[in-house]
Amino acid sequence: MQNNKLLSIIIFLLFALTILFSFASSIFYLVESTERAVIFYKISSIGLDKKNVITPGLHFKAPWNEVYTFDITDNLVEETIDVLDKNGLNINVDVTMSFHPMYDSVGEIYETFQLDYLRRLVRPEFRSTVRQVMGRYTAEEIYSTKRSDVENAIQSEASIALAKPGNNIVMRSLLIRSIALPEQIRNAIESKLQQEQEALAYKFRLQREKSEAERKRIAAQGEAIANKIINNSLTPSLLKMRGIEATSLLAESPNSKVIIIGNSKDGLPIILGDN
Repeated sequence: MQNNKLLSIIIFLLFALTILFSFASSIFYLVESTERAVIFYKISSIGLDKKNVITPGLHFKAPWNEVYTFDITDNLVEETIDVLDKNGLNINVDVTMSFHPMYDSVGEIYETFQLDYLRRLVRPEFRSTVRQVMGRYTAEEIYSTKRSDVENAIQSEASIALAKPGNNIVMRSLLIRSIALPEQIRNAIESKLQQEQEALAYKFRLQREKSEAERKRIAAQGEAIANKIINNSLTPSLLKMRGIEATSLLAESPNSKVIIIGNSKDGLPIILGDN
């Protein structure tokens, strides 16, 4: 009797485990560390629970409820876009943008765009912003002088558009990889840039030569002033006194000397050594 009862319990447990494993995939679900999720309650008035975003870990739910999982890591969008510049010139640009959904707003994103927010939101807004911004600049500015300004403007305006309530996308970075212009326009721009660089180099050389000429003029002027001061200070009395001092020092030398007597009024003897 007891054996039959134990057998019945074992059979029941095996049946329960079989049922449990059969529904395990619809009861338990795992949210990875790079993901967030929301639940849609099919037979409840709650419906899509936008407020309670599911964080990473192992969770369970009723088998009839649906889980929608979002990848929250940075995603890349690479676009090749035809745009018109300020003057109506056709330009082809390759642009890369990185973005991710706002972690706590994936429910709102799903409600509006489902899981296809890249195609339905990010790409259209991105392409539209690129065209609007580049339409405010000339081809030359986009190609050379204001490329960084164009990048910053696109990133700023696209970030605002994508982060609006209901969109909830964070834009991380933007890069213009390449700009393709008609060959004739590109050659003209490059020629102009080369001429501008040559003009700047010539201006630098001219300024340097002017600076060197000014330096020499100042040095010559200083030397002339110094010579004038020296000449004015060399009076006959001073020269005679210096001559006497030099003759006295030479006369005190122990070496033999040859004395040459000056023949002028104020002439001084010149004492020459025998060496």
